[in-house]
Amino acid sequence: MPLIVVAIGIGVLLLLVGRFKLNAFFALLLTSFVVGLLNGMNLLEILDSVLKGIGDTMGKIILILAFGAMLGKLVEESGAAHTITYRLTEMMGPKHIQYALLVTGFLVGLPMLYNASFLMMIPLVYTFAATTRLPLLYLGLPLCATLSVAHGYLPPHPAPTYVSFIYEANVNKVLLYGLVPVIPACFFGGILLSKFFRHLDVKPPAGLFQERHFEKSQLPGLGISIFTASIPVLLMLMGAVVDLAFGPPPAKAELVKQGFDGLGAYYQAFFAAKGIQSASLIAHVLTVVKFLSDANVALFMAVAVGVYTLGLRRGKNMDELMKTLGQSAGAISMIILIIAGGGAFSQVLKDSHVNEYIRLQATGLHFNPLLLAFMVAALFRLAVGSATVATMTTAPIMLPIAQQTGTSPELMVIATGAGSIMWSHFNDIGFWMFKEYFNLSIKQTFLSWTVMECTVGIVGIVTVLIMNCFM
Repeated sequence: MPLIVVAIGIGVLLLLVGRFKLNAFFALLLTSFVVGLLNGMNLLEILDSVLKGIGDTMGKIILILAFGAMLGKLVEESGAAHTITYRLTEMMGPKHIQYALLVTGFLVGLPMLYNASFLMMIPLVYTFAATTRLPLLYLGLPLCATLSVAHGYLPPHPAPTYVSFIYEANVNKVLLYGLVPVIPACFFGGILLSKFFRHLDVKPPAGLFQERHFEKSQLPGLGISIFTASIPVLLMLMGAVVDLAFGPPPAKAELVKQGFDGLGAYYQAFFAAKGIQSASLIAHVLTVVKFLSDANVALFMAVAVGVYTLGLRRGKNMDELMKTLGQSAGAISMIILIIAGGGAFSQVLKDSHVNEYIRLQATGLHFNPLLLAFMVAALFRLAVGSATVATMTTAPIMLPIAQQTGTSPELMVIATGAGSIMWSHFNDIGFWMFKEYFNLSIKQTFLSWTVMECTVGIVGIVTVLIMNCFM
């Protein structure tokens, strides 16, 4: 019965989003109530569950989303993205301009939502196509491939960050492991695929965009641009390296249970047991590293540094900068609500004991959970169109299976993200943005954009399955 209820809930969600064009936030809330009622919960119990799910989810992710949006806005408005693109192109030369766009897309796409980074970078693609005489799509596909990879696989993007908490994965390790499929996915989906469109002659649509011009003196330097944009990645990777070297520390409740009054005391006891004389100093250093590597702190530090390096240092006043940061946070309000709706849906599945039922049924499961997560997310993407919604809907369903089978939660995050990128078509805003900004026909958009998205997704799941063999 619980599985039938989940199937009905999924059907309701698809109907509300696909047929009635309801916003995903409202659709997820209504679906949560439908699933709760069908599982015997009363209205007040469902309401409590919905509110708890929203509160728990927002408590973990709201600062990450807000600081990520702020950093992206600073990178955009300061001209740092232009600096990175132009300087890398000069350094690599015209023959390697695709790789320059890949690197730029990765650095710019990490802190920014896909649509925002696409709209910011597309004028640069137009400019390079005009100055180098290279085909527009030949330059555009590598950029879009790397933006899709960042959006689907890597924290601090909303969907991978959210499902990291759902799967109880280490966010820093998700970022570290997620970097593994980046190179093959970008190569096959961006560089290799673009060669098939080298002779396709398409021009930018007239009047669709307004290029933002910066004087050379207005642009920040390359080093400071890359450093500021990379701060979250560098800090989070430091935490992942510490966990890999010394093992992930116990959760707070487990620390208390073992008699430690904090992480510092745990590390000190760890090194003292090995006879290391400077155990206390090393423990303090590692505690600071773990603090800085927390996604919330890492992004806050990047924003704080960016306010100075890309703002105050370049002559902007604090009032202007604070207004910019406020606007950036407001721009992601609907993304925040959609993720909150996903948290409500997840909590209802848990409180109505659907998760426990699925966990029991998964005891005899012989199907690879990673592949199953990929397939479920791909089906949601095909039906709903939104990669974010596909990821958030898949994770609560797959959680008990992942736990029962002992599958790496970090790899589950990446496998789910890989599936969420698949099958982009008419119901995906990214499909239409790509079509219009590259001035393509429907057929050309399917052959380029949709094939690129599927290539990136397939390379991602293949890479995850290979990684799983060695972990």
